[in-house]
Amino acid sequence: MRREPEGTGAQPSTLWGRIACLWAAAFAGLHFYWAVGGDVGLSISAGPLATERPLWFVVAGLWGVGALCLLGALLAWLLAGSRLRGVPALLARWLGWGVSALLLARGIGIEVLLLTSTTPPDASVSAGQRAWTLALWNPWFIAGGLAFGLAALRSRRHTAAAPSPPSRR
Repeated sequence: MRREPEGTGAQPSTLWGRIACLWAAAFAGLHFYWAVGGDVGLSISAGPLATERPLWFVVAGLWGVGALCLLGALLAWLLAGSRLRGVPALLARWLGWGVSALLLARGIGIEVLLLTSTTPPDASVSAGQRAWTLALWNPWFIAGGLAFGLAALRSRRHTAAAPSPPSRR
């Protein structure tokens, strides 16, 4: 008998997929907020681009990243509770692992670079930007990477434990 985590109503195999889905949806919402003109937090994330807002930055960096995050939310939702089998399930898991690896590499890589100061301080990166990147943005990427990785891992257990659908003759 499987126990459900208290207060979540989710089976352990779906919980991480739902967390990854919420992570990606929140990140998408933040980018769409910035794309329509919001500025809270953007200057500490994007620096001078936040005030200049060139068209390429708004289209690719804000709307584009927001759209990719929505696709990530869909992937996480599929990892959480879909009844995918065979090649589609394998593809979803591999995509989940890929997203996890990218987010972890970005979060940990930038954190290590900033903490070890292996690169000379860039004049376009303010002290505030550096502090917020270390304290908020990189941990956020690491959390998302862990959520997607655990969702992919638990998805395999979820699909392996689920009974196969009855065949019709």
